Amino acid sequence: MPSLKDVKKKIASVEKTEQITKAMNMVASAKLRRAQERIEKFRPYADKYYEMLKDLSKGVDTSVHPLLEPREEIKSTGIVIVTSERGLCGAFNTNLTNTAGALAKEKMAEGKQVKFLAVGRKAVQAARKVEGAEVINSYVGVMDSYDFTLANKIGLEIIKVFEDRVVDEVFLIYGEFISILRQEPKTLQLLPVVHPGDEGEEGKEQEGAKALYMYEPSVEGLLSELLPRFVKVQVYRGMLDTSASEHAARMTAMDNASKNCVEMIHKLTLAYNKARQAAITAELLDIVGGAEALKG
Repeated sequence: MPSLKDVKKKIASVEKTEQITKAMNMVASAKLRRAQERIEKFRPYADKYYEMLKDLSKGVDTSVHPLLEPREEIKSTGIVIVTSERGLCGAFNTNLTNTAGALAKEKMAEGKQVKFLAVGRKAVQAARKVEGAEVINSYVGVMDSYDFTLANKIGLEIIKVFEDRVVDEVFLIYGEFISILRQEPKTLQLLPVVHPGDEGEEGKEQEGAKALYMYEPSVEGLLSELLPRFVKVQVYRGMLDTSASEHAARMTAMDNASKNCVEMIHKLTLAYNKARQAAITAELLDIVGGAEALKG
């Protein structure tokens, strides 16, 4: 049985840990509010952008723009993975890196080369551990503070490696923020941009809406401007979603850690009291035994 001094030190240590987890929970909560506000404001724009692109590209030959045209033979796959810079957010980063690793293994099993573009320290660490894959570029220390300028830079790099045929297809993996208690890894094909003109009944429903628009100078001219921006918008959305998801996951993880600390303090306090009672009982027995000895 541990001594009273050891148990008391353990209780003090857990109490300090509880203070840290509570503080981290409060910081994550404050950051989450700002991150959630950013993604909620940006989502309508990103959704409307996709709808407009879907309408524009309907009925257009994929050969009109290199970002629409699928490759006849896919030799290499690019994976853009966005994670947080730090841990202590539960299984959030692990789920993202496992999703990326599974996709990489699937593509390599098909005989394709896999090349990573990693955004966030955890993404870089995970990408370097994937055997047989190459990290073509990494962005570390950028997820704490960023704006659309960074998404523009990453988007241009993605477009360049695709047009230069360094990769034949590109997938984006990020953490989608659904709610404070739910964040899920999402995989999105960035390039070639999936041609949305063949979407069955949904595509037929949009035909009437398409007739209401007049395009100047031409659909092809607009696509040449909008398709590169589409890639950048999706990258930025992935970063915003990941940021909000990170803070939500950390807030939940720190809340659970604080509850665990309270439970541990309760258990340690019981152990301390039991040890103290045992020590007092032993002392009383010694006193009684000594008194009996004197009487004899």
